[in-house]
Amino acid sequence: MRSRTRILWSFTLALSLVLAACGGDTADTTTAPETTEPTGTTADPGTDTTEPSDTTEPMGDVAPVALIIAQGGLGDQAYNDLANEGLQLAGENLGVEVQPVEAEDIVAEGEQVVRRAAESGFGLIIDLEFSHNEFFPVVAAEYPDANFAFVNLPIEGDNILSIVFREHEGSFLAGALAAMMTSHTDNEKINEDKIIGAIGGVKSAGIDKFIVGFIQGAQYIDPEVEVLVTYIDDFGDPSKGQAAASAMYDQGSDIVYQIAGGAGLGVFEAAEAANHYAIGVDTDQDFLKPGHILTSMVKRVDLGVEETVTQYVDGTFEGGSILDLGLAVGGVGLTEFEHTRGEIPDEFVTQIDEIRQMIIDGEIEIWNVIEQGYPDFFSES
Repeated sequence: MRSRTRILWSFTLALSLVLAACGGDTADTTTAPETTEPTGTTADPGTDTTEPSDTTEPMGDVAPVALIIAQGGLGDQAYNDLANEGLQLAGENLGVEVQPVEAEDIVAEGEQVVRRAAESGFGLIIDLEFSHNEFFPVVAAEYPDANFAFVNLPIEGDNILSIVFREHEGSFLAGALAAMMTSHTDNEKINEDKIIGAIGGVKSAGIDKFIVGFIQGAQYIDPEVEVLVTYIDDFGDPSKGQAAASAMYDQGSDIVYQIAGGAGLGVFEAAEAANHYAIGVDTDQDFLKPGHILTSMVKRVDLGVEETVTQYVDGTFEGGSILDLGLAVGGVGLTEFEHTRGEIPDEFVTQIDEIRQMIIDGEIEIWNVIEQGYPDFFSES
């Protein structure tokens, strides 16, 4: 999979501590931790998916690392798999024992799973499940000798590192490209309607951060473009993603952005059947249906996980800080259009590159649902 995670730009990721606080308040946090920037590379996928046991032993002087897998589980070819790649590479390179942890219902069983990991000898526990944000700081405070990391939200805690991505930035680029393409009717996969779509796994601030950025990017290019939005309440069932995408294509959409983990794989099936486009998420999914996945909005959770494990092993892990991953450090972005480049006009690619730089330079401000709440153009309910 390493060969398929290429981004439009090179990853120049410096490891440095930014002493100023970063991020804004959320409903679940009151003070944002300090911010660090990442270093790291892509990993090879691992296969260990068992839960932690009471017999877990440290490797050398460093206790093992647990990665709590989110909804959709391993095998989603997206968020969970990519995070596990970073975990496995860190374990291999650093000589520390690492273990992904799955549960039958990670939402309902989440607090029990995290507590058990803390009680089983893991020295670092990284949690990928967004819905755990409410209990996570409480559990972490009860185990002050362990280190914790939470992905996707800034969580306050002396022993918690927050790994935060600027998904809204990458999604803005995806929306901008979709808006350009939906008017490019010389392409046989594009119809006469200026309609695109987005499918979320669940209705939540974490998913809406992607969707709002996508809508804003589309409107930046063409305010007349209509963006259909639906949620399938699932991250693991491709049939639900396929049904939702088929409905959107029937309504006139010719490009659908999936933010639904393993369930989103069905969106690609629908795109191929309808001879339209989909947009992938989290990892480079373009190869799954070559020619029908316009691009993927890559979220380098593998870098975040690998960097966190590195800090833990080398003793620089700092609770109360944020690992901030956006366009500027290659933490999010679009793929290289390996299978669709010949169908995207050169001027579109040039404009996307220009918009990317404008975002980095602060010339374009993108709404962040996590920090700012919901904008007027998109409902919270």
